[in-house]
Amino acid sequence: MLLSEIAARLAATLAGSADPDIHSLCGMEQAGPGQLTFLANPKYAHKVKDSRAAAIIAAQPSPHLPTLVSANPYLDFARALEFFYQPPTLAAGISPLAFIAPTATIGEGARIAPFVYVGDDAVIGRNATLHAHAVIYAGAIIGDDFLAHSHSVVREFCRIGHRVTLQNNCVIGGDGFGFAKRADGSHHKIVQSGITVIEDDVEIQSLSNIDRATMGESRVQRGAKIDSLVQVGHACVVGEDNILCSQVGLAGSTILKKSVLLAGQVGVSGHLTIHDNAVVYAQSGVGHDVEPGHIVSGSPAFDFREWRRAVTAFPKLGEMVRTLRDLQTRLEALEQGKTNHEA
Repeated sequence: MLLSEIAARLAATLAGSADPDIHSLCGMEQAGPGQLTFLANPKYAHKVKDSRAAAIIAAQPSPHLPTLVSANPYLDFARALEFFYQPPTLAAGISPLAFIAPTATIGEGARIAPFVYVGDDAVIGRNATLHAHAVIYAGAIIGDDFLAHSHSVVREFCRIGHRVTLQNNCVIGGDGFGFAKRADGSHHKIVQSGITVIEDDVEIQSLSNIDRATMGESRVQRGAKIDSLVQVGHACVVGEDNILCSQVGLAGSTILKKSVLLAGQVGVSGHLTIHDNAVVYAQSGVGHDVEPGHIVSGSPAFDFREWRRAVTAFPKLGEMVRTLRDLQTRLEALEQGKTNHEA
């Protein structure tokens, strides 16, 4: 595509007289002739002059490259990617090698691959795509435009909204981790009788689990995005437009309000609330409520500004202890000398 065509489709302004052909997109440092790149963070602006890209998407015109001027370069780069790459699609219809229970209902426009299983009384809306070995248990109800990649599982009676994507090997509605201890120390499994509800426009990445509730429901609300290797325990609520990065773990009955961001490897102890627009930095351990808009870090997590001061001081603790001991010794010597003089 000509750069001017991309500009028109993005409603971006083309700065510069050149109108190169673009055949693909690439990051700034790897881009070469015929490729479009982007600058989203101004601190990397000095790298533009060394880029071999044919053009760039940026917030300001570049003196080095033809520029698509955009209010949101990162978003427009993501949109432009869609012009050049479309993932392979399954053939329309239901493969004869798939098993669809006679009592299941599949909406029109389905694309269902071989070895898919859909159980009794399951309901799937229009334009569903189920890749090989996706499994939908009995009684699950799923909305329109559902995309399930290979080996993803929706367990019995769970509810899924419209435009939900499940990446490979994620599990919706697996049993919550609940056991009652007997007098002899052995464990009795508690039946997990609740369900998991996934609202509209949610995407859940590979190898993540959203456990069903012991009673009632676990819920992921509209627009939340959950990265790979995330564990959401029973009866949790993941709020609207949340971002949960890789290896986050939520213990049971955690409530995340709207637009919460949990960076990688955050652990939450459960039975607490993280309020709207809060941010928890990577590898933090949260054991208490987090107020709206607060940013916390560390384990146990506390205000990130205090944490930064603390973590800066931490490598110096050994030296600080030695200094303190030296000062203590000198103070004791001074006091001892004063005592002897008074005597």
